[in-house]
Amino acid sequence: MSTQPVPGPEVGPSVPGGDGAPARPGVSRRGLLGAGAAGVVGVGAGLVGGRQLGGPGSAVAEPAPVAGGYPFHGAHQAGIVTPAQDRLHFAAFDMVSAEREDLVSLLQDWTAAAARMTQGRDAGPFGATSGPYDAPPDDTGEALGLPPSGLTITFGFGPSLFRLAGKDRFGLAARQPAGLRRLPHFPGDNLDAERSDGDLCVQACADDPQVAVHAVRNLARIAMGRASLRWSQLGFGRTSSTSTAQATPRNLFGFKDGTMNLKAEEPGLLDDHVWVRPEGAADQWLAGGSYLVARRINMTIETWDRQPLREQERVIGRTKATGAPLSGGEEFSQPDFTLKGRGDEPLVATDAHVRLVHPDQNRGVQMLRRGYNFVDGSNGLGRMDAGLFFIAYVRDPRTHYIPVQMKIARGDGMSEYLQHTGSGLWAVPPGVQPGGYVGQSLFTG
Repeated sequence: MSTQPVPGPEVGPSVPGGDGAPARPGVSRRGLLGAGAAGVVGVGAGLVGGRQLGGPGSAVAEPAPVAGGYPFHGAHQAGIVTPAQDRLHFAAFDMVSAEREDLVSLLQDWTAAAARMTQGRDAGPFGATSGPYDAPPDDTGEALGLPPSGLTITFGFGPSLFRLAGKDRFGLAARQPAGLRRLPHFPGDNLDAERSDGDLCVQACADDPQVAVHAVRNLARIAMGRASLRWSQLGFGRTSSTSTAQATPRNLFGFKDGTMNLKAEEPGLLDDHVWVRPEGAADQWLAGGSYLVARRINMTIETWDRQPLREQERVIGRTKATGAPLSGGEEFSQPDFTLKGRGDEPLVATDAHVRLVHPDQNRGVQMLRRGYNFVDGSNGLGRMDAGLFFIAYVRDPRTHYIPVQMKIARGDGMSEYLQHTGSGLWAVPPGVQPGGYVGQSLFTG
């Protein structure tokens, strides 16, 4: 999977007149950008770049890559090692249908729509302004005129998709990976069930918030009658970098976040810590996939803002100015946890965040983080409902997330300023091949 937006010509889809209804001339989303003026309006085959666009219910969607878009197909799903975009719309869905064929058809339809939208096209082949006049458009239209904006759409399967209250819901129980279980309750958790878990998850990342929202809105529209939206979260200002080409961003505490994050340019480390290594027959379908951990973490910003700079840096273990560890050096210098200062106290406190999460303190395990800041207005006490929507991709949550989070929850000095209010774990299937659909290996392997 390429990690760079694809430069190249923009090609607008043709607009078929189907269903026996008079076809209205349609203008593709790309066409409104101007470059696709020639051939934007058409009737008939619905071919783009010699490849057939998938119609409603089709699993086939292979539009030609366009400028500002990431390839949809590949060995791994886009949106994991892709350079983190600026905006997020994350959504969790529950199946409302108990039929396996409805689950499969939903994934096929989502795949077709995602392949189109990530290339800057409408969610459906008719688009927002075309198709049968007496039927709802197959795209909601708010992204008309907008470029792909680096949109990636990443899908995941929750443990409840395999078993719910001990019941095998879709004939998938025997294929539930051992690592895919509901996350344990960590010390200090104050989870809201309405912001946790879900049968399916969708992570839509883009450099334009309207493009990300458009993606999730259309996937929710397509799911109607088969799955319903359980909860969602908007995010802004990525809180980690997933490429060496990106600078380390800052979180709402004002500190650089994710300095030690795994990067797309480290394939060996990604193999060791992000991509699933199947253990047996149950999880063979997940080869090339990963696990997505999501945690909604509220920050008590008002309390933090009253702390002296010395205390803020002691809690983090890094300087606020440059992100260098308090043991010295530059941002990317390795912390020296043995160095001591005044009073023979460690320069990096024993409960400093950087110490507790460092790989050297966790048997070498690492995560690929791609979280986002959030501000959801204010609460009844006049305080900001704000924090970090933590997202991490790991090879195995049993070794790469749960022990680390348990240590943080019990001993991190920063926990005094945090409260976890949402939680979820999903298995992220491998990438989609042309002609296939997301998660196909789960149903056919």
